Amino acid sequence: MPDDAHTLVSPAWALLAAALLGLLVMCAAVVDGVLIARSEHGGRLATSRVVVSGLAGPFQESARLLRQRRRSTVSADSLLRRVGGGGLLVVALLMVAVVPLGRWTLAPLDVGVVWFNAMDVMVWALVWLVGWGPNAAHSLVGGYRFLAHGLSYELPLMFALVAPAIAAASLDVGTVAAAPEVVWFVVWMPVAFGVYCLGVVAFSVWGPFSAAVGADIAGGVVAELSGVDRLLFQAGRYALLAAGAAFAVPMFLGGGSGPLLPEWLWTLTKAVLLLGALVWLRRRMPVLRPDKFMELGWVVLLPLVLVQDLIVTIVAVWRA
Repeated sequence: MPDDAHTLVSPAWALLAAALLGLLVMCAAVVDGVLIARSEHGGRLATSRVVVSGLAGPFQESARLLRQRRRSTVSADSLLRRVGGGGLLVVALLMVAVVPLGRWTLAPLDVGVVWFNAMDVMVWALVWLVGWGPNAAHSLVGGYRFLAHGLSYELPLMFALVAPAIAAASLDVGTVAAAPEVVWFVVWMPVAFGVYCLGVVAFSVWGPFSAAVGADIAGGVVAELSGVDRLLFQAGRYALLAAGAAFAVPMFLGGGSGPLLPEWLWTLTKAVLLLGALVWLRRRMPVLRPDKFMELGWVVLLPLVLVQDLIVTIVAVWRA
């Protein structure tokens, strides 16, 4: 790959990265709000009213939480709880730091793929802190549920990231993005892409993996959160989902490649489309019990993604 394949930008551009991540979070929240409005009205609501309700819903909820008084339980560790909730936003920003926006990269690490995987592991600790900090039964059960899901999705997710790295012969995200010559990696690595998307949904505590915040345990890890603390945690979930969608673009969707539009715009467009799909799938799949998914993750997903890695390795050796 040529040396000018991606350009390192000033650390000051981290503000732009944060702004773009915030924009993706707003897009996800609005789409989710529209879907909630449609479901509440049985899908019969007029399109214009759905859009208005979807646009207003996230902002109204944010304003409500900002006005809401923080509450606390007896002997709660407020510091750990707040570190866990606010840390999700920090981790999401650290994830997108290695994602090339066209040819510009905030942190072109030689081990960018490993960096992303390390950040996703940090989510384990942060969500656990949110469940542990309140010193309450429901939040603690929610924390354990998330850890059970994590034990099931983490290894398949890690090996799913290995597939494009093998094909590109590099752990640098920019190199992986520039590697596809004819077709994007998603075309001949569908299993790896599917498992990766499943992992993104899982570490975002989203959709079928939302048992940690289930209504059957009064909200789980968010049961004792209120006010700004709850707002930060909810925003962190959207941010992780957005960061995962953005990282999929250079890994599986050809990076900024595409006709007519500039590379940075193609990167954003692909990220928004994938993010919208992940948000839409939230209410189309049932919530998975952690013990049932553990069997699926270890017995089905892990062998499948290992076979995918083997096929990619054979193709890479043959091409060499």
